[in-house]
Amino acid sequence: MIWEKKGLLIAPGSYPWMVTHAQNPFPEIIENNIIRVHFAGRDKYNRAHGGYAIVKISNHLELLHINSTPSLSPGKLGCFDDCGVMPSCIIKINNLKYLYYTGWTQRKLTPFSFFIGLAISNDDGKTYNRYSQAPVLDRNFYDPYMVASPWIIVEDDIFRMWYVSCSGWDGDLVSDNKGSLISTNIKHYYRIKYSSSKDGISWNTNDNTCIDFNDDEYAIARPMVWKDEMGKYHMFFSFRGGNMTYRLGYAVSNDGIIWNRKDNKLNLEKSKTGWDSQMICYGCILIHKEKTFLLYNGNNYGSTGCGYAEISNKFN
Repeated sequence: MIWEKKGLLIAPGSYPWMVTHAQNPFPEIIENNIIRVHFAGRDKYNRAHGGYAIVKISNHLELLHINSTPSLSPGKLGCFDDCGVMPSCIIKINNLKYLYYTGWTQRKLTPFSFFIGLAISNDDGKTYNRYSQAPVLDRNFYDPYMVASPWIIVEDDIFRMWYVSCSGWDGDLVSDNKGSLISTNIKHYYRIKYSSSKDGISWNTNDNTCIDFNDDEYAIARPMVWKDEMGKYHMFFSFRGGNMTYRLGYAVSNDGIIWNRKDNKLNLEKSKTGWDSQMICYGCILIHKEKTFLLYNGNNYGSTGCGYAEISNKFN
């Protein structure tokens, strides 16, 4: 793959709901050459809110404006998403739009938990309301820690979801100077799994892993899946291990369940300087007519904003 980086598309700081970050971008086509780029911004308290920018597609991507209010904000105190919400994908079902998202909350002995929520729009995406105050995919027998970052496509009336599942935490439990138990040296492990559903609400989980760790990897994040005209599945994801920050990974599959990693084929590296000089992560493909773009985040998990690149050859 031969990519040409085009630079930043969305910079944070425009509104109180996005003081920092334009994280986890993904496109939603709303007209022939107009899209919403959804992403998560963070307020001054570091809480994530879902929102979007309006972007025009021509020979390049042109930012028209950023919506002044968020499409989804943190949930009620005590709920699974009271510390932040990060949109992951949108599925159109009849006249409704299903917005799947990651909800964050804080813990004591581990720093956070996240689970998968659903909000629904009946006005073509102008507003979204939670389906439930509870997640649609919570901890379960096969995912006992936490789940996040759903990417969903519908095939033959079956909802197919690829998502992040935590497989455990490492750390030391010690006593502080007040005699309370605290944790130190905390490290999480998560990878990508697969689930299916008949209605997009009740999900069947299992023990199969789609993308597992290589070498010293410990975090495999944010899957994005699409199917080409030949019926082959492609996935972008992010991975890190050792002292390495996030990089983009790539895999292919014939059935969407058994995947073959081909990370070296992706060929998109950090820049020498600037907004993506330390990290490349959370990539999402945008195929529009003869153009193929890649939306992605750079340094510090998208705190510098969302940029994009264009590919000069097709996937195969």
